[in-house]
Amino acid sequence: MQDRQFLMVAGAPTPVAPFSHLVEVDGWIFVTGQMPTWPDDDARALPEGIAAQTARVMDNLVIVLAGVGLDLSHVVQARVYLTRFHEDYAAMNTTYAAYFPADRRPARTCVGVTGLARDALVEIDLVAKR
Repeated sequence: MQDRQFLMVAGAPTPVAPFSHLVEVDGWIFVTGQMPTWPDDDARALPEGIAAQTARVMDNLVIVLAGVGLDLSHVVQARVYLTRFHEDYAAMNTTYAAYFPADRRPARTCVGVTGLARDALVEIDLVAKR
């Protein structure tokens, strides 16, 4: 087993807690859940609505993956957290699905939660493989 690499990605959103953007070990990439924050302005208000927040989260995940030379085609698993599960599930799925080809969608879990940092509606984390 190679040494674990705990990495912060330049240009990625400012962490909302003490964590690395990703950890890599043996070609596996564990990406910390991203929030719908703006990478260029952490103080900027979150986008309004689940579709806009999901797109911002996915775009942030793309930035983090690109920081280690990967893209969404490397993703094998995703976890989605929603604060308004019943209200936002369908719209989140529509936005999320647009980021992956229909025949190459990662395994996924989606759960309802009571709250997320910054009062976000959605957070998504990933596992990818080189």
